[in-house]
Amino acid sequence: MAFVPRLLTLQFWPFAAWRYRALSLKAMTFAFVGVINTLVDYSMFLLARLALSRSEGALAFFDSVSVSCRCADPTTVGLIVANMMSFSVAVTGSYILNSSITFAAESGRKLRWRAYLAFLASNILGWTANTTTLVFAAQVLLLPVWVAKAIAVVASFVVNFSMSHFVVFRVRHRPAIDTGKDA
Repeated sequence: MAFVPRLLTLQFWPFAAWRYRALSLKAMTFAFVGVINTLVDYSMFLLARLALSRSEGALAFFDSVSVSCRCADPTTVGLIVANMMSFSVAVTGSYILNSSITFAAESGRKLRWRAYLAFLASNILGWTANTTTLVFAAQVLLLPVWVAKAIAVVASFVVNFSMSHFVVFRVRHRPAIDTGKDA
């Protein structure tokens, strides 16, 4: 008999699923925007990597960074630089699309420098997860770079959606304004 009252509460899974459908829809929209953004990121990464690998100046710079920091070989430094370049372009496009579509209600569809900087800061965590996964998959697991980048995208999706939903675009409750009139 204790089961019957539980069926009528919002804790029962069909009701909970209905209550959280807005979050699921938001995650799906974030994923759709992410697909577009990933295409931008991935394309820019491949173009940057190709351009940097053909530049004697860039290769010399990667070698000097590698020698001075003793933290990575020149190939790894090149991967990180190409990833930074593609991230810079992609994060700006992601902010614009997510402010306009995914988190339109929270942002009012307005682009603000403060919100952009918060989005950028939260995406640095996503970039860190992306880059760490990329380097680990490519240099330790010895996966092809294109596979390593694809795995890295999944890692950054989890971090970026969580930060966007719970930090950057969270619903902020405004205090009620006292108009001096009794209701």
